[in-house]
Amino acid sequence: MKATRIFSLFLLLASLCWLASSPQLNARALANLPSAEASSSDSSLPNSKGGFARATSPEPGAPESGSIREVIDDRYKVRYQTWKNEFLSTDIGRAQWEMYAHHPRLVLTITIAENNPNGAATGRYKWNSNGELIAATIVLGRQVDQGYPSSVYYPVMNALEPFESKQLIGGSVLAATKIAHEFGHVMKISGTPESLYRLQVQLVPVYNKIFLSNGYDTSDPRLEELARKMGGNPVEIWEDREYWGEANAMLFLRDRVAKERFHCKLFNKIKRTVEEYAKGYEERFAEIAKSQGASYSCSWR
Repeated sequence: MKATRIFSLFLLLASLCWLASSPQLNARALANLPSAEASSSDSSLPNSKGGFARATSPEPGAPESGSIREVIDDRYKVRYQTWKNEFLSTDIGRAQWEMYAHHPRLVLTITIAENNPNGAATGRYKWNSNGELIAATIVLGRQVDQGYPSSVYYPVMNALEPFESKQLIGGSVLAATKIAHEFGHVMKISGTPESLYRLQVQLVPVYNKIFLSNGYDTSDPRLEELARKMGGNPVEIWEDREYWGEANAMLFLRDRVAKERFHCKLFNKIKRTVEEYAKGYEERFAEIAKSQGASYSCSWR
C-alpha cells in the first residue's frame, strides 16, 4: 500500500508537469522534480505557433536533404567545439554525426540556450506528409559540462560523477555524454509513428485531468484504457524515452572509456543503478555492455 501511495504521488507530480506544458510533451518540466534535478532530458519544444509542426512541403530556403545545422552564439563557440570534439572522438559519435549530417531528409539543429544551463532538451519535431520526421532541435545548456542528474532516471550520466571527482575524466566527457543522450532522443522519435506521438499529445492532458480528479487512482478503468491507447501512462512514456537516451549515452561511453582502467567500475556502477531503479529496462543496457563493438572484455556482472 505504501508503494502504491508513493507511485501515485510521483505520478501526480509528473502529471502536473505535463499539464504545465500542455499541449506539448514536455519532459523538461520534470527537471523540477527531485529525481530529475539538473537532468538532460527529452522535451518537445513549441514551434512559433506554440504547438507541433507538420511540414507538408519544404519551408522557404530549407534544403531538400537533411543536414546538421549548428546555431551557436559566438560566446559559446569555443566550449561547444570542445564538447563536439569529445563526442566525435569515438567511433559511435562520428557514425551518428555523419548519419545526420548526410541524412536523406532530417534536418537536425543544435543550439545553446541560457535557461537550464546544466541540462539539454530535444524537440521542435516536424514531419512531412508521409509521416517521416524531417526536423528536430537539440538545445544544450551553456554549462552542460557541469551538473549530474539523478541516478533514478539517468544511471549512465550519474555514474560519471565519482570519476570526475577523482579527475579521471573532465567536464567535456560529461557534456559529450549529454549530447549522446539527446541524439538518442532523436533516434527514438525517428522510429516512433507520428500518429502515436500525436495521440500521446492529445490524450496526456485527458489522462491528467481524470487523474487529478479521481483521488490519484491509477487503477481507474478510464486511465487504464487511455494508457493502453498511448502505450503507457505519462510517467511510463517519459521514462522509456529517458532510458533510450541513456542507452545511447552508454554507447558513447562504451567507446570513450574502452581503454581506461576504470571502465569495468563505471559499467558496474551503471549496472547496480539500473538494477535498483530500472529493472524493467535492464536488457537494453545489458546488450550494450555485452556488444561486440566494445574493445575490452568487461562483462555485465
